[in-house]
Amino acid sequence: MADSSPRGRLLRSVCVYCGSSETTKPEYLDLATRFGVALAQRGLRLVYGGGGVGLMGRCAKAAAAAGGEVLGIMPNFLMQRERVLEAVPHRMVDTMHERKFIMFEESDAFVVLPGGIGTLEEAVETLSWRRLDLHQKPVVFLSEDDFWAPFFTLMQHTVDTNLTPASFHSAVSYTRTIEDCFAAMSAPAPV
Repeated sequence: MADSSPRGRLLRSVCVYCGSSETTKPEYLDLATRFGVALAQRGLRLVYGGGGVGLMGRCAKAAAAAGGEVLGIMPNFLMQRERVLEAVPHRMVDTMHERKFIMFEESDAFVVLPGGIGTLEEAVETLSWRRLDLHQKPVVFLSEDDFWAPFFTLMQHTVDTNLTPASFHSAVSYTRTIEDCFAAMSAPAPV
């Protein structure tokens, strides 16, 4: 895996990891919609899991409706569950590994909106690759109601118990507004 991340943080494409649930809090669905619009307004391509449901569907539909470029990556076996969003370009793949690798390769930064175990798994793998120095791309968690606070408490616990170096804090950001999220993605790469 080659690190294709730009050192100066020139952003062209942003991967968004988020939930596929339609039955979650309306505030989370609204955040995904507003984030999709914000990506389009900034001329940034959305790279995402390809589904038409939940936060991921809302984000993609909003980005496309606002004139933004969108690329979905969908495993064949999830077509029925996550209902591929035919209104945007997408690539069909066979495995989750292929999905995540293409999403990684096609993106200059990663944003993690509220989601379940699948979202968490994608985010943790991206952080793991960052910890192994396989990339220097920004990883930013965004929630307006401290949804991700327990995860960051756990991360701090791994630092406190000397399982993760304290320097890893610079590899990930936790933001509570869309504006702060974009600022974190655009910040200079840590040296």
